[in-house]
Amino acid sequence: MSEYHRPIMERQVVEGLALKDGGIYFDGTAGGGGHSFAILSSNESVRLLATDKDTEAIEEADKRLEAYRGRYKLFHSDFKNFEEIFEKEGIGQIDGFLLDLGISSHQIDDEKRGFAYRLQNAPLDMRMDRSKSFSAKDVVNGYTEEELRRILKEYGEERFAGAIAKRLVKYREKKQIESCGELERLVREGIPAKFRSAACARQSFQAIRIEVNGELAGLEECVRKLVDRLKRGGRGCILTFHSLEDRIVKRTFRDLANGCVCPKEFPVCVCGRKEKIRLVGRYTADEEEIKENSRSKCAKLRIIEKIIE
Repeated sequence: MSEYHRPIMERQVVEGLALKDGGIYFDGTAGGGGHSFAILSSNESVRLLATDKDTEAIEEADKRLEAYRGRYKLFHSDFKNFEEIFEKEGIGQIDGFLLDLGISSHQIDDEKRGFAYRLQNAPLDMRMDRSKSFSAKDVVNGYTEEELRRILKEYGEERFAGAIAKRLVKYREKKQIESCGELERLVREGIPAKFRSAACARQSFQAIRIEVNGELAGLEECVRKLVDRLKRGGRGCILTFHSLEDRIVKRTFRDLANGCVCPKEFPVCVCGRKEKIRLVGRYTADEEEIKENSRSKCAKLRIIEKIIE
């Protein structure tokens, strides 16, 4: 398989989707086509719609899935816009969906994409969709100190967000911040010496990436709408890679799995609310996969099944 994307928990995802003959499935984060390939190759009768914000990923996935042409369609789009695609394709309900919310290994390792703090000479970019103009450079050079502090704290859970934001603003009074190396050094300088480490800029880079790509905005609403589109017995699988997105997914799934919300003192239910899903399980990569692909270590896979129309 192409080194573009190594699918995380491939076997667990396919088993979790419980593929149905003739079923229609949605892969909202195609990446290099790893999970899409696993789905299409596991059942010769299923059809697949897949989206990705990254045009390079779409091109790679199309090459990867060549053998299954006619059974899949790829779209350059944010998965949150799936309803527009479903309407265009005449799709009402689906038999399953997958969201792999992690950034691909290819994006991290590609220096021109500017995602990683360890790529010192990379330009500040971090755009998953390169057709958009807004980039990390706009965030670090254009946001106010308060705005920077907020995103570093909220999206990076960075304890020294205030000091880092202040350092960035002070530095850019002299010149713009241009590279990943500059940003990494400034973040490091904003952290007290005793708390610095080789990866101390990771949380700040994560926060800026999330802001650039709007990764958390509308995620809960999208998950709810995808569940609504599932047929009874259909499965949903979501892979998360950090606590912020996992918290949203976990909370949303738990709410959809709950029925009556009437106060306990009520003798009978008056809200009429019914459970929409059952929680199938939560999984992590096994030791063998983690050994082969260290990036799978922080992944969590949550699987649900639709129980009512």
